[in-house]
Amino acid sequence: MQRMTGLDAAFLYAETPSQHMHVALVGVFDTASMKGGYRFDTIKSLIEARLPRIPMFTRRLVEVPFRLHHPVLVEDPDFDIDFHVRRMAAPAPGSLRELSEMAGDFVSRPLDRSRPLWQMWVVEGLEDGGIGILAKVHHSLIDGVTGAEMMVHLFDLEPEPAPEAAPESRAVEKIPTDLELVAYAAGSMARQPARLASTLVGTVRSIGGLARRRREGGSGMASPFAAPRTPWNGAITGQRAVAVGTLALDDIKAVKKAFGTTVNDVVLALCSGALRRYLADHGGVPEAPLVSVVPISVRSGDAGASEGANQVSAMFVSLATDLEDPADRLRAIAEATKGAKEEHNALGADVLQNWAEFAAPGVFARAMRLYSEMNLADRHRPIHNVIISNVPGPAFPLYMAGAQLSVMAPLGPIMEGAGLNVTVMSYMDRVDIGLIACRESIPDIWDLAEDFEVSMAELKKAAGI
Repeated sequence: MQRMTGLDAAFLYAETPSQHMHVALVGVFDTASMKGGYRFDTIKSLIEARLPRIPMFTRRLVEVPFRLHHPVLVEDPDFDIDFHVRRMAAPAPGSLRELSEMAGDFVSRPLDRSRPLWQMWVVEGLEDGGIGILAKVHHSLIDGVTGAEMMVHLFDLEPEPAPEAAPESRAVEKIPTDLELVAYAAGSMARQPARLASTLVGTVRSIGGLARRRREGGSGMASPFAAPRTPWNGAITGQRAVAVGTLALDDIKAVKKAFGTTVNDVVLALCSGALRRYLADHGGVPEAPLVSVVPISVRSGDAGASEGANQVSAMFVSLATDLEDPADRLRAIAEATKGAKEEHNALGADVLQNWAEFAAPGVFARAMRLYSEMNLADRHRPIHNVIISNVPGPAFPLYMAGAQLSVMAPLGPIMEGAGLNVTVMSYMDRVDIGLIACRESIPDIWDLAEDFEVSMAELKKAAGI
């Protein structure tokens, strides 16, 4: 039995019928390299054989009575691989658009909390004989780093799958009784007063350092609730639209070198240009710049499993969409991210993680549901406009049961008030862009995906490439 950390559990409390808190992946595989040809059972058998390497895939959630404390994870005595890995067929012609349409339906369905919190569809019938993999895992179990670790266990570096050790019998774990859960929660809560005092002192010290830095001037984080309203900023529904784009990694690195910025700055500038173009075609570009939340990992090299699956923080960054020139936007974003990082470091990387431990589960969950049901996101200025994540991926090919991975587009969750998430992942010589939005807010999400190509062309031209 393992108790969830406060930050991991917060992703459970934040979930509502319209705000699904899972992360997902749209993958395309070339089956030509599969020994003996493609068979669904080959894929499913490989996943099942590697479950011992991924403990979170066989553990299910158990709530503490009356939500006195954060939930625990226990081995599921009724685990059924056929529930988690399913076989689907893509509609003709089986292009990336059809797969993305299936992905929109896939991520619109919340995960069943009575079972381990993940699911995978193997999609057959793609053009050129390929297959698609649609996978989703609850955010309470995974962040960028743990997601990369999961890929290491599922994928191989060669077409020939690595030999599997003799299958181990799964651990048998009794589901704890309500009395045991309450006693376990009481023991954890008894240690909280000392931790609360330490967290309070550290936070006061961090806020003092941040205040001194702001008095000294210079750029910093964008302010929450300073974001302008856009078509996707407001209350959301549970329906999702998905699109996938691809750009050359060498182009991004060339722009980075020409302007002396970072790859992340160029990614944010790409998003800025694409969003600006999309807004120009949908009612006009707001005078105030869009504001993005940028998740960042705060995981240390010696982080252990006891510290939770999620070790992340976030910073607010201006996307400089009020500037027309793409070169000016990139320079402004580079300056903004530099200041945001300095302020984030001054505040402390673990503030969010520390305070999440003291969230009252019942109050948090009821507050989020009330906020969603009353559509309160329509009644105040947006906290932020969009979430943008940049995840470094492998520079070498990956294989699953012998099939080579050719597209790997991750999808993050969207939030009430900010119905758009953009996640970029590098893979070999390219970057794949996963776009997910509230379907009612951005029904033409493929137009936005195409705007990324225009934004890349603008940045290349500005860099003299």
